[in-house]
Amino acid sequence: MSQPTQLPPLTPQFCFNTRVLRDFLRLSRSTIDDSISTNLNALLTPSTARPFTSTSTSTRSPPTLPHQRIPASTSSVFLSTVLFPTWQARSDVIHYCTSVATSPDPSDPDLIEREALNRKDAERIVDERLDPYSGRFFPREGRAETLAGLLRNENAVEGIVRQRTWTVVAERCDGVENDASWEAALDTWRERQQR
Repeated sequence: MSQPTQLPPLTPQFCFNTRVLRDFLRLSRSTIDDSISTNLNALLTPSTARPFTSTSTSTRSPPTLPHQRIPASTSSVFLSTVLFPTWQARSDVIHYCTSVATSPDPSDPDLIEREALNRKDAERIVDERLDPYSGRFFPREGRAETLAGLLRNENAVEGIVRQRTWTVVAERCDGVENDASWEAALDTWRERQQR
């Protein structure tokens, strides 16, 4: 069975290093969510009715079900010890980095250069009759704005990934209602963790 994703040390440097941030989210998703069927299959015990022998592979029996249902006791352990803690770790990272992105960033290394370019642009005289492209100015984003845009995208991806994962879990696990949303299940798990 897969292990839950561990929460990395949360610092502004972690958030502003967008490559490391994206790698953490990507690795966490690939370990649990992208391989959810494999993780759920690992919860099933091998057949004890027909143990392996040298002749057991000589005849093929048709599969009984495309996916065997996972008992509620087994699936609830997986959900509460692996899936939900992993989702919570990613939520914590996204929430923390969002607060970093919306806070003032006085230590931005490009702040002085960007302000100089903005002042220089304000002083430009634009005559679009002579040069129709002279009116174009593409201001560079600060690292906080870049981080905020990345987090908006990652938050949207997170919602899609969780919905897809929850659909597979609801199809395969006993004790999980098909009409229950992943948000409600995660909120219920969080409430139990706070007790």
